[in-house]
Amino acid sequence: MSSSSTLITYMILSFLFFVNIDGNNQPCSDKFAKLMEQRNITVCKRLRTQGAEFGWNYHNGTNSTTTLEILFGAILDTSQGWIAWGVNPGERAEMIGTKAIIGIKNPDFATTSSPPLRVHTYDVTKETKSGCTLLPSKNLGLNVSHMVFQDEGSSFYTIYARLVLPSDEYNITRLNHVWQIGHAVSDESPLRHPTNLHNVDSTETIDLTSPRGRSTGQFRSFLRSVHGVLSIIGWGTMLPIGVIIPRYFRVYPFKREPLWFYLHIGCQLSGFLIGTAAFVIGLVLGHSSRYYIFHTHRDFGILIFTFSTIQMLAFRLKPKATDDYRKYWNMYHHFLGYGLLTIIIINIFKGIGILNGGDKWKWSYIGILICLGAIAFALEIFTWIKFIMGKWRDNHHDKKTNLQQNK
Repeated sequence: MSSSSTLITYMILSFLFFVNIDGNNQPCSDKFAKLMEQRNITVCKRLRTQGAEFGWNYHNGTNSTTTLEILFGAILDTSQGWIAWGVNPGERAEMIGTKAIIGIKNPDFATTSSPPLRVHTYDVTKETKSGCTLLPSKNLGLNVSHMVFQDEGSSFYTIYARLVLPSDEYNITRLNHVWQIGHAVSDESPLRHPTNLHNVDSTETIDLTSPRGRSTGQFRSFLRSVHGVLSIIGWGTMLPIGVIIPRYFRVYPFKREPLWFYLHIGCQLSGFLIGTAAFVIGLVLGHSSRYYIFHTHRDFGILIFTFSTIQMLAFRLKPKATDDYRKYWNMYHHFLGYGLLTIIIINIFKGIGILNGGDKWKWSYIGILICLGAIAFALEIFTWIKFIMGKWRDNHHDKKTNLQQNK
């Protein structure tokens, strides 16, 4: 493996470690563990998004059924809102088709004798995704009982319930379960939740028979992290370095011919290939997200790939130095390059914004931009100092020459 490949691999692994993409092995909180003890629930796990926690017991019943006892907890720190947990009998762990238990927090429910909390079962269909009102439904095809929605203090809420799952529809070794949090309600109907990645990724397929609830369905989340890292390294780091090199090492203040050209091509080509890998992964992720599309981020990504491809073609199609229109081509090449960098930086921050809570991603990339900016600023200052000093020496030399000629 070449030294450049080793460096790029190390950068990717280091970034993945730093942003801590695998937060799934954290134990449940002490508060949630105490609530489990009160319900005699023995197994729990911290879910991978939204700070949610999940505990359960199960036992196989008669007539090919499984009785599942669950406790779901999450932070709901708004005056109104909802938390939800559910199971999906389909082939995938996703929102559409989920049989959900939703706890509604609505101040309008409050009376002198009861808190503003209610809990019902809901059937989440394609019509719900289309904007239709989600109403309580008892026709779920499974038996749900003993539902309780409680405020446990410090804005932490829990849902407790017992479910009787038909074994022909639900396999507890591969159970598709979904959880969600929203901050707006209308009477007993939960309104749409945000569509950032924490919400989109609030699904998994879990093995309830394993001691810690071994889960699958995290590959898409991992791919998103890889997509982000490759984008930051390829588009967001290597391409800007490739722009800095000819700016300061082609002619002035450091003339390094032909080294600058090889470094420029190396950085641009490496950045393009790494960025293209990120682009392909992004297309795969977009295709797999059947109900959520981040249009602006996707369109900017297509624009970046298209313009970068055009820039790469310049290595073969650029006019010769003796051609009359070479200077116009240079203007176009430079203008497109700087414009492309602007779009890249904007789109990387848009991608980070989709994460909704990706502060480590944001500050890591800000650190990279600060380093690149500091290098470019230092080189720019040096360029101007050298230019001014050169002008001063030339003027001083001209004055000395004139004086000698006058003598």
